[in-house]
Amino acid sequence: MKILFAGDASNMHNCLARELRRMGHEATVASDGSRWMDTERDINLLRRPGRLGALRYLWDIQRALPQMTGYDIVEIASPIFLRLRPHRIARVFDYLKANNRHVVLSALATDMVYYDACHDGHTYRYSDYMLDDQPSPYVGSGEYIAQQQDNWKQPFMREHSDHILAGIDGAVACLYEYYVAYKPVLGNRVAYGGIPIDTQDLDFRPLEQAPDKVRLFIGIQRDRHVIKGTDKLLAAMKRIHARYPDVTELEVVENLPYAEYTRRMRDSHVILDQLYSYTPGTNALIAMAQGLVAVSGAEPEYYDLIGETENKPIVNVSPLVEGDIDDKLAWLVEHRDQLPQLARASRAFVEKHNAARVVAQRYLDFWSTLL
Repeated sequence: MKILFAGDASNMHNCLARELRRMGHEATVASDGSRWMDTERDINLLRRPGRLGALRYLWDIQRALPQMTGYDIVEIASPIFLRLRPHRIARVFDYLKANNRHVVLSALATDMVYYDACHDGHTYRYSDYMLDDQPSPYVGSGEYIAQQQDNWKQPFMREHSDHILAGIDGAVACLYEYYVAYKPVLGNRVAYGGIPIDTQDLDFRPLEQAPDKVRLFIGIQRDRHVIKGTDKLLAAMKRIHARYPDVTELEVVENLPYAEYTRRMRDSHVILDQLYSYTPGTNALIAMAQGLVAVSGAEPEYYDLIGETENKPIVNVSPLVEGDIDDKLAWLVEHRDQLPQLARASRAFVEKHNAARVVAQRYLDFWSTLL
């Protein structure tokens, strides 16, 4: 197949493209490199700040469009796959639809469908926006305001979402949360793909014995600190370090490029990533592939979706249970003799469910139903 990925997030589309090329397909990535992550892309669509940056960005898109035609599949990274106003994105979308065979949505970020599911009162027990029937800490925070999350309530955003949904041929979801949000909307036109992890590029460094000190690692995205719950995870890390100062060490990094981020985590034992998720995200899976134990989201619904009944190495933490993060971290410190076994199970989990070849095949299987 000939595939174009328009937009990217956390290296997901680039990882898929690399694996598809290994499998003999032609794959092109047009993206901004996930901003500060600076991930690989074939067509650079990085928007720089200021008016001149905006004008250059429009010029770069206009110049790139002729290269974005003649593909079997165009996979867009959410309805907001470019850093433009919705009406401008819609024009590019219409161009891509008119000049390629099929357009498919990657459900990999907050959009109208996910936003609605978060607020419907029954799809999730908790989410980025709600904890049971109460607003999450993110709602009303500076992050929420800075990211203009109220825009999802505006008619122009719903019109844009409806336009994209009417034009796509289907969607592939990278998380359980996005899959169950899209299933009532698209029915059989949505598939679960998962997050691809290039296990070939990530060396597994297994623990042979219990470490003298448990090294806890957390990566912070400055503009997503509250929505991901890393503010609460970081606070819990610090409390555990104060409680067990002689047997714990902390490493905290912020907004690192992808390559540097994966390198920095290698010598740690436990990664903390995402509090309000049912599913382990990219950071957790990258860490697990290298032999770290992930403290993240791993609810029963997620394991049911992927059909996993035996190997469940992710340390699930709940935002609905007071003190749950502290209790789980304390258990890991006090039972650090379990870390070698959990590390091996973590690598095996990623190889089975999220290796780039496994995820790429799910995408290919779904795309094949459209061709």
